[in-house]
Amino acid sequence: MTDKTCRSECPLACTLEVIGDKWTLIIVRDILKGEKTYNELQRGAEKIPTNILASRLKMLVSEGILYKKPYQENPPRHIYGLTEKGYALWPVVRELIRWGDKHVPGAKISPEAKKAIENN
Repeated sequence: MTDKTCRSECPLACTLEVIGDKWTLIIVRDILKGEKTYNELQRGAEKIPTNILASRLKMLVSEGILYKKPYQENPPRHIYGLTEKGYALWPVVRELIRWGDKHVPGAKISPEAKKAIENN
């Protein structure tokens, strides 16, 4: 973790300090589909509040999970994508989707997610 220390040496506790809030893996899930702009992420089904989206993107870039590259200068705009470290979260995201589909009432795997899970 950058600029922080874990509460304990437990790898799970340390990991949850990076990706354990309710928004971070939603952002990772959406970017797993391909590079995204801030506006594309903001329009997601979960309607992430803008202040939270901005802070999570900044944290994910600083942790090396996402990269950020400019695509427009005036006004400055960026596109976000997953680094190798970010792509390594795919098995975690996949299994959480499967678990939620099986154990959380009202959760349903989208056809797009089902196809991705079956192909990976």
